[in-house]
Amino acid sequence: MANDSLKQGKNKWEADILSKTLAKRPERKKVFTTDGEYEIERVYSPEGDLEHSEYMNQLGFPGMYPFTRGVQPTMYRGKFWTMRQYAGFGTAEDSNKRYKYLLSQGTTGLSVAFDLPTQIGYDSDHHLASGEVGKVGVAIDSLADMEVLLEGIPLDKISTSMTINSTAAILLAMYTAMAGKQNVPKNKINGTIQNDILKEYIARGTYRFPPKPSMRLITDIFAWCQENTPSFNTISISGYHIREAGSTAEQEIAFTLANARAYIEAALSAGLEIDSFAPRLAFFFNSHSNLFEEAAKFRAARRIYARMMKETFKAKNPLSTKLRFHTQTAGSTLTAQQIDNNVVRTTIEALAAVLGGTQSLHTNSRDEALALPTEASVKLALRTQQVIAYEAGVTETIDPLAGSYYVEKLTDEIEGKALEIMETVQDMGGSVAAIENQYFQTEIARAAYRYEMEIENGNKVIVGVNKFIEESSHHEDLLKVDPEEEKQQIARVQEVKRTRRQADFVQRTLDNIKETARGEKNLMPVILDAVEGYMTLGEICMALEEVWGTYKSI
Repeated sequence: MANDSLKQGKNKWEADILSKTLAKRPERKKVFTTDGEYEIERVYSPEGDLEHSEYMNQLGFPGMYPFTRGVQPTMYRGKFWTMRQYAGFGTAEDSNKRYKYLLSQGTTGLSVAFDLPTQIGYDSDHHLASGEVGKVGVAIDSLADMEVLLEGIPLDKISTSMTINSTAAILLAMYTAMAGKQNVPKNKINGTIQNDILKEYIARGTYRFPPKPSMRLITDIFAWCQENTPSFNTISISGYHIREAGSTAEQEIAFTLANARAYIEAALSAGLEIDSFAPRLAFFFNSHSNLFEEAAKFRAARRIYARMMKETFKAKNPLSTKLRFHTQTAGSTLTAQQIDNNVVRTTIEALAAVLGGTQSLHTNSRDEALALPTEASVKLALRTQQVIAYEAGVTETIDPLAGSYYVEKLTDEIEGKALEIMETVQDMGGSVAAIENQYFQTEIARAAYRYEMEIENGNKVIVGVNKFIEESSHHEDLLKVDPEEEKQQIARVQEVKRTRRQADFVQRTLDNIKETARGEKNLMPVILDAVEGYMTLGEICMALEEVWGTYKSI
């Protein structure tokens, strides 16, 4: 039935393209069946005259514009999503051990969490870093730390995602330099830097420089990666933190796609061609506990993005119109009360991401409302993904929710509301102007307040918090970062500064960064020179700050 439907597609050209794509992307096994031995079709679509069906005009087939049903024609029948567990704490040695443990347990990609000083651009021995070193992620001050962090991890085989924004250019340079030390060519490294500064001004707060020079850094990264690291995703435009701050589902995708438009326009203004950088744009979304709303949200986001890229930006390369995204389950839904309930919440949220067609997934751990996760809870979070992939049966047909009256209605409604919000942002002059006018921040605050009031008055039930409450219990085996590790990290960065090349070389290199920042040349080559000379993150950021200043919110 499915094969007949494919042949009846909107035109023969599409069917031919689909057949060729399927031939290049073989399925995990040729025949899928249920436990009751019922054969499972590759894809299900309505019978009849598909050429004139409004349903097919709106949905199409998986792997075909507007990609409502997924960006790959085989989706998880061909390959599971990347199981990418987010991790990082303490020193580089601590995090390296955790990464190797996760890889041994079946993780298929790394995701690096950095501590706050690293995110904002201060070395561990800076007074503003005191008490924060290694607390919410790993401390990385120089290439020496990156060497330890990635020791024994082959960068030509492992895809690495780095949650880093205002200092993304420096961490990318460190990663590239580390690949060189492994004799891995730049064009062979694979991964993603988040590099999404606009959502920092909107929702997260780990910014350092004002918006204009920060956008310049981003477009410099786009241009440099196009020439040097073509397999690296240059940005992961993030709705995750917008949702964590309290936005609704439609605000999450609307604000994220409005930011995407701002980045694209900045790149075009810098002289880049749309199809030269758009295929490496990636996205990062949140998945909350409302299973069907979240799945519909992902479908709507793909459709909006595809049309924006084709109709507004006139992209010709089909890869430029595909919204590829990583998903993380919602940290804001985790509760300190009855933490085992968090396993159930995370499972539902992960299932929503899979049903919504994610390319990559992180599942939060049960104890994250209280502390960084323990090794045991991280393993359980990873096993949650593996059970969904191998046991739940949801990966054996493409887009199993398609055609659901409820899901299709939700998808249309979320799309409509998101487009209205995006139009409002555009009328203001785009994302940067909307940030300056506090539009994003105010709308998120209003949504967050409404949500909290629903919980307070009992209209929204949170199990274990406002209903089915129990006496608080002792929380066992929480992960604690040893305070002595901060002293060790400070000693390491000071040792790097003492033992690297002469002070005059350091000064010349940092002066070169300042001179480049004042002009229009690409900053990535001079940042890479500084990193390879073991200049620290803080020194490079201070050089840029002397030219650009810092950003202070209202």
